[in-house]
Amino acid sequence: MAESATATDVSPAERAALKEVALEGGLSETKVSCAALGDCLDASTQTASRRLQQLEAGDLIEREVVGDGQWVSITDAGEAYLRGEYADYRRLFETDAELTLSGTVTSGMGEGRHYITLDGYMAQFRERLGYEPFPGTLNVELDEESVRRRGEFGGVDAVPIDAWEDDERTFGAATCYAVTLVADGGDGATYDDAHVIIPDRTHHDESQLEVIAPDKLRDELDLEDGESIALQVTPDSRADEESA
Repeated sequence: MAESATATDVSPAERAALKEVALEGGLSETKVSCAALGDCLDASTQTASRRLQQLEAGDLIEREVVGDGQWVSITDAGEAYLRGEYADYRRLFETDAELTLSGTVTSGMGEGRHYITLDGYMAQFRERLGYEPFPGTLNVELDEESVRRRGEFGGVDAVPIDAWEDDERTFGAATCYAVTLVADGGDGATYDDAHVIIPDRTHHDESQLEVIAPDKLRDELDLEDGESIALQVTPDSRADEESA
């Protein structure tokens, strides 16, 4: 699976082209003329064609060239990138903007328990999150709408967890986002001091998230597999400290 593009991967010119494709209906599928796209971008037909090629190479769009143009659709990675841009602008103009994701509790494979207890990660958790996580993660399967909104994490302050290595191997970096958990899909008990942790490299697909906290969340919120849960992404002052 290709990784979603980040702000540093996409040039301003490519971002403008992606936005124009989306506005023309590319979130489903739309027919694109390079000449018309060039007019929108104040660029030549050849430049517009090159922009589409760059977006395709970056896994941000899929396209099928036909005789009188090309059919273009924005990929999941492309939509996630645009949602990250959208979240940035919401933070600029909507001070009360909130990101809430919903899903159901699932059982993981036990890998989270192993990795978060490693010394190289645990020392960073203590220093940067302010607590030592319970040895295990709460696994959440996101609903369809929340999978689409997951890209908005790109506009949320985050706490970085750095890559590190021991004598045998290198362990990858991750990013932590502060969340408040609400059981029963948003109508039940709450838990404030938790973080979604997203590894830079993971076998999980976009529908799955892992959550860490000082306590065993299943016990704290009386959760079983299949129960609904909401994750309200909250500002975290520690993120500002890390970026300072």
